[in-house]
Amino acid sequence: MVLSTPFVNGEFDLLKGKKYMIETGLTSDLSAGLLADLANRLPQGIRLERLVAAIRDEFHCGAVALLKLEEGTLRPVAAAGLAREALGRRFDVAQHPRLAAILSTRLPVRFEPGNTLPDPYDGLLDNQLGQPLPVHDCMGISVYVEGQHWGALTLDALEANAFDDDARMALQREVLLVSAAIRMTQLEQENTSLRSGLVEHEGELSRVRGEAEIIGRSAVLRRLLHELDVVADSELPVLLMGETGVGKELFARRIHFKSRRSKAPLVQVNCAALPESLAESELFGHVKGAFSGATMDRPGRFDAADGGTLFLDEVGELPMPIQAKLLRVLQNGEIQRLGSDKTLRVNVRVIAATNRLLHDSVKEGGFRADLYHRLSVYPVQIPPLRERDNDVLEIAGHFLELNRSRLGIRSLRLSPASEQALLVYDWPGNVRELEHVISRAALRAVTRGAKHTDIVTLEPELLDVMASTAIVSSALTPSPSAPSMLAGGELPSMKMALDDCQRQMIRAALERSQENWAEAARMLDLDPSNLHKLAKRLGMKR
Repeated sequence: MVLSTPFVNGEFDLLKGKKYMIETGLTSDLSAGLLADLANRLPQGIRLERLVAAIRDEFHCGAVALLKLEEGTLRPVAAAGLAREALGRRFDVAQHPRLAAILSTRLPVRFEPGNTLPDPYDGLLDNQLGQPLPVHDCMGISVYVEGQHWGALTLDALEANAFDDDARMALQREVLLVSAAIRMTQLEQENTSLRSGLVEHEGELSRVRGEAEIIGRSAVLRRLLHELDVVADSELPVLLMGETGVGKELFARRIHFKSRRSKAPLVQVNCAALPESLAESELFGHVKGAFSGATMDRPGRFDAADGGTLFLDEVGELPMPIQAKLLRVLQNGEIQRLGSDKTLRVNVRVIAATNRLLHDSVKEGGFRADLYHRLSVYPVQIPPLRERDNDVLEIAGHFLELNRSRLGIRSLRLSPASEQALLVYDWPGNVRELEHVISRAALRAVTRGAKHTDIVTLEPELLDVMASTAIVSSALTPSPSAPSMLAGGELPSMKMALDDCQRQMIRAALERSQENWAEAARMLDLDPSNLHKLAKRLGMKR
């Protein structure tokens, strides 16, 4: 029997969808609900979230996850019944035999109670946080979209024998609509991209993910990524601004791999690491005899990036003489190698990044105004981690899975108290600091006796953010010797409490350092530029 496809010219046809349900035996309430969703345009992400929630209700199980296969790794795209940080994890199929078994066949795979294979969701179910899964039932099925292996759907039930042969047959039927929902989501994304003048190439995206992935689902991040995708298609120079550790390099990579230059080189230069005496040669190259030790002609980074993109990280650290030569390249597309009178043409797009306030540096004479205006044709502010809502938990989940794999631990997760500590902490070092916090905490847990067969739960005392969260807690605790901020019975907002604590800490550091901002930054373990930005945000500086 040839089944009628419910899609016509890339759109879902309701009548064909109903015929499709009859032909495939999809007659449950779940199928009817999914069919209705397919016929409606839904916001990005909502369709798949409703999908897994409906499957969880239909099969009366504890957790359902939809995972996309990407180069040997399964990435959760939607989940119901799992901790938020699970969405940030990337499951290496080679390290998870249950997931590997599911992907190896098109048929549903059931792991009966008592199965000894490790469960990737140990300690991650909402109602079993930090605890090993008891004897339970688990099944999953590979998901194919238009004949291509897309990923997997997994179901976990806390009750033994929750899944029988009827459930397996039902899952095999329902996965057809799961595939249809995924395809509908893809079509909507493709239509949005076409309307925006963007074409999304899966090969380029996989190259971006191959280097590092931008993780998060917050509204501010989604807006930023859309903005970068639009500007990527232009040839404009881009200036990425943001605090230390926000991941400016990752956003620069996204711009390159989403641009028309994606197949050409992306060359990165850390301007802060260039000695002034070698900076010109490193960027523009030199000819034989240009200086002592120059025994042959050597091309520079602009030559290497010809036809592609040059990413100048910490561009604010470039010496003034080099700034003048960089301006010439941006204006005329010409470089001149050190020791040569000959000019060479290059076709390079420049993306620059800085954690400094360049307009202040221009006023102070440390950065050329004309170069600043050339670089900042399209300035982009990368939001700090504290402004990205619950993204911190997803990113923490990513680092937890990495450390679990490195340390050979059965399961590694955060306790609910640790999750709250991460959410209220201000993250002056942003994503880089979060990575170090998780890595150190995991190592401490192992050195304190955690076994490789344990589910290791990271409590707040293992995290380096305890000091700051303790300060916040003390600010919220009534003091017998002072009027309490809670006296009126109204709890202040977390942001107000955090801002007040930060002001107190900055004032204390300035008093001890006799108003020396650089010394105060060292006391607070902050980058000086970040301290100035924080003080301005808190109204302590004009």
